[in-house]
Amino acid sequence: MNKKKEQKTNAIRKLEKEKISYHVHEYPWNEEYLDAKTAARKVGMPMEKIYKTLVTVGDKTGVLIACIPAENELNLKALARVSGNKKVEMLNMKDLETTTGYIRGGCSPIGMKKNFPTYVATKAEMKESIVVSAGKRGLQVELSPADLLKVTNAVYADILME
Repeated sequence: MNKKKEQKTNAIRKLEKEKISYHVHEYPWNEEYLDAKTAARKVGMPMEKIYKTLVTVGDKTGVLIACIPAENELNLKALARVSGNKKVEMLNMKDLETTTGYIRGGCSPIGMKKNFPTYVATKAEMKESIVVSAGKRGLQVELSPADLLKVTNAVYADILME
């Protein structure tokens, strides 16, 4: 476990509280490149190991979280189906911080303001570990997909575009 004092984000505090093993990856960032693909290059990880956190809103359930590989796109219809909604759309970017407690480029599925229903792409199930945002730009956390499900109460779902 990496326990550098200055790197204590809500996500890392939650992982430590739940006694979940993780590894922190840090990289330089700038405003122009906040996407998960850039994070993969900067951290030196294979792209398929990096997962991005997308915040959506369902017409029946409200806020939903999707965790998908950086190289893939979210299938909103599939997410609506698995979450019991008729329609799901992306959360407006201006509402991200007030909704989750995180900013664009640093949104972690772990340690949000509330425990929103979370769906992780089934591709993750085959991986030994995946990398998600640690809740701060330039900071990623690597952990097992099973631990991610445990700490976020998530479920695996087939939510990727074909």
